[in-house]
Amino acid sequence: MGWIGVADHDGGRFDPAGLAASASGAPQENAIPDALAPRGTLMIETHLSPEGRPQTLLRFERAQPWSGLLSLQVMPSGGIVFVESLGRDVRHAALVHDLDGRSEQVRVRYSWDAPRRWGRLTLEHLAAGRIRNRPLAPPHPMPLDDLRMICRYPARREMDRDVTFLAVSDRVEPIGPMAGLTADVPVETPFGPVPAARLKRGDTVLTSTGDIQPVLRAVRQTAPARGSLRPVRLRAPFFGLRHDILVAPHQRLVIGGSQVEYMFGTEAALVPARHLVNGASAFYAEGPDLVTYHHILLPDHATVVAAGCPLESLYIGRLRRKPEALAASILADAPRALLPEHARPVWPVLKPFEAVTLAMHRVA
Repeated sequence: MGWIGVADHDGGRFDPAGLAASASGAPQENAIPDALAPRGTLMIETHLSPEGRPQTLLRFERAQPWSGLLSLQVMPSGGIVFVESLGRDVRHAALVHDLDGRSEQVRVRYSWDAPRRWGRLTLEHLAAGRIRNRPLAPPHPMPLDDLRMICRYPARREMDRDVTFLAVSDRVEPIGPMAGLTADVPVETPFGPVPAARLKRGDTVLTSTGDIQPVLRAVRQTAPARGSLRPVRLRAPFFGLRHDILVAPHQRLVIGGSQVEYMFGTEAALVPARHLVNGASAFYAEGPDLVTYHHILLPDHATVVAAGCPLESLYIGRLRRKPEALAASILADAPRALLPEHARPVWPVLKPFEAVTLAMHRVA
């Protein structure tokens, strides 16, 4: 099923049948009070306090029909503390981060699978692309009514003002490399443009240099269309586009030209779409609570062309050498022996202020 709840400081939605079902017109259902989610993911996106103040990312307590607590807190010492209890049975863990008190955008995830007696706390540093995990003691299943209360009733929870949004899934959601193209983005192939959602293993695509590469894997994943996952609309004729396209904020464009060479001393640079948002050439799109992103894995880390815009293919580095990370990713079902290894990108990745400066010059 997937994502069943999403909330921010303005409100939230919850449907145990899935947010996609209620978005399509099906009536939103209430959770059955004694129903349980045996596995799932609670994801919170936030900015860490630059002053190093403590932050309560989420705190929820219940007294009936049995006492319980779910708490995620950021401590001034640089750790994220997780507490989950059912009656007197308490689960506790701490995950240390090394962000030096800077204001950084992060995602914190609590994933649980009670039948497998497995749990994980994850911190994703969005700008640097770093992921840190902490295994947890065997977790309890989560009451669906607790998750409904967390999403739909702000008075029942405590949530720091720096939290952008939270979301709940009834599956253990993948971490690591993410897809970045919406379904209709046309990718150039030897036979003409093909929507990203229709590409499959064995197809071929054209790179920006005119080379033909086979598609090793076509991946897709659905995510809440909030915060750092909200789609970005890239407008034509900017970035070489023939028409507008929607991509994920983390999808990187390959931008070249004399301005890039003059400003950064390189023929081209990689720029995440979120750094280009300026209300003119790129802006955040409005839409439903969920978005499904697609992408293609090629033998080489290459530049594909979408409606005239150069975009990078799915980059996985040396993921095949990390069995645990591979098992947690969107490529978990791919045979390790058939996955490529991607060297470090040839082009540098622009920092946010560099990307903003470049975008201003290009618009002018």
